Order: sequence, then structure tokens, then C-alpha cells
Amino acid sequence: MSLLRLACTLFLLLPLAVPAQVPQPGGDELVAAGKGRAAQRVKAPPQRSGPAYAEREEAMRFADELAERRNIDPAWARRMLGQAQNLAVVSRLMQPAPATTAKNWALYRSRFIDPVRIRAGVRFWEEHRRTLDAVETQYGVPAEIIVGIVGVETIYGQQMGDFRILDALATLAFDFPDSHPRAAERAQYFRGELEQFLAFHYTEKTSPLTPRGSYAGAWGMPQFMPSSLARWGVDYDGDKKVDLAASPDDVIASVANYFKGYGWITGMPTHYPVSFDPEKLDLDALLAPDILPTFSVASFQAKGAVLEGPALEHKGPLALIELQNGGDAPTYVAGTENFYAITRYNWSSYYAMAVIELGREVRQAYTRQQSASNP
Repeated sequence: MSLLRLACTLFLLLPLAVPAQVPQPGGDELVAAGKGRAAQRVKAPPQRSGPAYAEREEAMRFADELAERRNIDPAWARRMLGQAQNLAVVSRLMQPAPATTAKNWALYRSRFIDPVRIRAGVRFWEEHRRTLDAVETQYGVPAEIIVGIVGVETIYGQQMGDFRILDALATLAFDFPDSHPRAAERAQYFRGELEQFLAFHYTEKTSPLTPRGSYAGAWGMPQFMPSSLARWGVDYDGDKKVDLAASPDDVIASVANYFKGYGWITGMPTHYPVSFDPEKLDLDALLAPDILPTFSVASFQAKGAVLEGPALEHKGPLALIELQNGGDAPTYVAGTENFYAITRYNWSSYYAMAVIELGREVRQAYTRQQSASNP
């Protein structure tokens, strides 16, 4: 199997993180944003074979328009965007792969909750304990959720991507594959991200030719898209810039700020165990809202879901989360508003559970290590 075909297959199986600038209930719909995992394992081509966008009238017109909108020097905008190069591999990677593989939570989980990631997570927690504690107190987002995000996305900075972001964004802005069922919408989205990217670097007086990331323009340890960086990025280390590639303090605070901005509720669990009463069960009705929390505890149970313990005291809405296991019976949990908040980072319920479970495993391993060191 070729690297490209393998990447496309992984792309289908492992939904990539979705910028929450287009938030809507999406379940496991694949909206390509290129943050993390399979995207990072696809190597940028060593030779830039496509033409430079200086040759494209459409791109140069876009540069002039964004310069006017953003009060940017038009010569600078043309010069920078003109150096972007079309990457055919990026366009190909955005094409939906054939749905040939059944979703399998157990397999998906095994790719993220493994000894390598857990050990790296423990090191990350050890090295940045004070920041994690302070940020959790300030934003109300648990350290283990932040640790889970950074681990799932890039293995704590080990796999941040090697595509030049300017090339990737320009390719997707002007050469998004026409075969994609939502090509026009997605191309417009990436034009917005390209504009944010160029405006950010003009304001910061930094070069947009330097940053590298995923094949869809996501950057840094948490794989933020440019609009997410502009909206949620935090200069936590006080050096007057937001650096999500080299400043773990900025990374930790930015992820927490992202979740807080998308409704994270301090102290609320992400999910509860659930079972079913076969005589009352209306599974279709329970699954109809997808991952959007809709049901009160009473209406949830009236449709055959069975809750116990703390779940019975839950005050907010719930959603029935279904995680398929190939040919085996699915796994179900009752997702809260905080579970939904994680899916604003990536619209996949599988992704959200991987973040939750990796964070939990790292926390437990870190706690054991601390106990062994301080008997």
C-alpha cells in the first residue's frame, strides 16, 4: 500500500481535529483540518513540484483584498503569498477515502493509549506540574484533559508536522479538490485560515515562510489552526508572543482557554456509565441527537437508559455516546456538556474518549510514580 493511500485510510479511520470556528453537532463526520495523528505521519514531499502562487491571478487578488481588510502592506502580502507553492499531495490527502474499514473503538484506543504516550505524558506532567496546577485553578479545566489533548495530538511535541504551513493553507484555499462533497465550503474556510495566518505574522513581524505543521495548516503541540491561535492563544510565559511549538506554558494555557471558551463547566464529569432497560429501550431516539447533550436525566431514563450513583444527581443535559467495536457490541456512555466541549476540538466521539482515557492513564501513572518517589 502506498504511503498516500495508507494516509488516506488512516484519515478516514482516525478523524482529524476540527477547528471549532465552525461548531455544530457533527458526530464522527470528517471535516478535514489536519490536526494531529495521521496528518503528522505524512511527510512533506522533499521537492516542491507545484507552481508558486505568484503566478495565480486569483491568489494575488486575494492578497490585495486581505491587505485592504487587514490594513496590511499590499506589497508584503503579495510577496509572502506569492512564495507559497502548490502541494498536490495536500489536495489529494483532503479527498475522502473509501469507507472500507468499520469503526472500532478498541483499535482506535490502542493507537493512543499506549506505553510510549503514557511515559511521555508522565514526563510532560512532571516537567510542567506547576503550570498545569496553576492553569487548572485559573481556568477550571483539569490537567489530565490538557495532558490528554497534547498527547493525542502530537505525543507532547514529538510529531508536530513538517509541511510548510503557508504552502498547505494556500493549496487548500485555492486548489481544494473539486471531488470533495463540500469543496466550496471547505475552500472558503481555508481562505479564512490563510488570511488569519498572514495577518498574524504581519502583526507579529515574523516570517510566514518558516512555520511547519500538518498538511492542513495546524501548528504546534496542540495543533491549533490560525483562527484558533488568534482567538484562544495565551501568552502564559509572558514573553509577549504566543508560541505553541516551543512554550509548554503557552500550550497548556491555550488549550485550557480553548475549552473554557467552548463552555467547559468546572467540576462536571465528562461522562457516566450507562446500561439499558430492554423493556423501555428506544435506542434510535437516544442516538438521534448524536453527540449533542439533549436529554435530562428523567427523559434519558424514560427512553430506557439506566443511570446509577452520581449520574442520577446530574443537573445538565446528557447524550448517549455510541462507540462501535467492529463486529462486537458497541460501547456506550452518557456524555455530559464537558464531553461535548472536547468534541469542539475534534468532532469525533472516539477522539474525545481517547483524550479522556489517555489523560486518566497518564494521571494514574504520574500519581504512582510520585508515591513511589515519596513513600
